[in-house]
Amino acid sequence: QVQLVESGGGLVQAGGSLRLSCAASGRTFSSYAMGWFGQAPGKEREFVTAISRNGGNTYYADSVKGRFTISRDNAKNAVYLQMNSLKPEDTAVYYCAADRTRTLILDRNFLDAWGQGTLVTVSS
Repeated sequence: QVQLVESGGGLVQAGGSLRLSCAASGRTFSSYAMGWFGQAPGKEREFVTAISRNGGNTYYADSVKGRFTISRDNAKNAVYLQMNSLKPEDTAVYYCAADRTRTLILDRNFLDAWGQGTLVTVSS
């Protein structure tokens, strides 16, 4: 089973940018659909964005459309989240997730693997 490690979180001012990375172990990364979820303080973990196995299909939550971009590099066993025009309401711990059976990860239930999360704090 794949293991995931996120990085790239930090403190940024509103309007700024961050790029999150999720590094995966194992030789079968390209067989996993990948997604990013965010969990704000006191709230449930919510879907942010997803990408298919070959990167050809992506999907975004309405709240991040036009600001965030998901991408993956199967040769490097990595998925990325480029976050632009950040808002204070984007503050959350961001988790990457993997699943072998879904074409796109659109909800958080019964996924194969989760990373430990990386904190993004956006100040106003």
